[in-house]
Amino acid sequence: MDSFSPLPATLGGLLIGLAAAVLWLGNGRIAGISGIFGQLLPPTKSATWRLVFLVGLVLGALGAAYVVPGLGVGGPGGRTAELATPPASWGIPPLVWISAAGLLTGLGTRIGNGCTSGHGVCGLARLSLRSLVAVVVFFGVAIATVAVTGIV
Repeated sequence: MDSFSPLPATLGGLLIGLAAAVLWLGNGRIAGISGIFGQLLPPTKSATWRLVFLVGLVLGALGAAYVVPGLGVGGPGGRTAELATPPASWGIPPLVWISAAGLLTGLGTRIGNGCTSGHGVCGLARLSLRSLVAVVVFFGVAIATVAVTGIV
């Protein structure tokens, strides 16, 4: 982490917390992004708010990137974002690598009954023991993954 900048990280965390609070107070829903996305198909009566929330996330990120170029990676003027590539010695094509990562993430959120946003932001704020256990497991697996692959 050679380019950590506390101001954008703090601002991002505050905005994530604000979005979660607005969704909870305004709609009575937990801001678990994988759950919101996962229940878009097949469409139900709740698809409208889910779609509006997800589009708002994307447009908010695009707006922030437009206002402060390079904000997401390395701070303003930092290096551009890029997808994580598999270790060259593994011989896995990047498309397979990214697809496997997405499928494993989806499987993990199903097994764990939620994702880092649902458990980490909303669950911990509600002092949920189940969410605390889930977050400890999430971070443990993330640390192990970095240790095995060497990709940060």
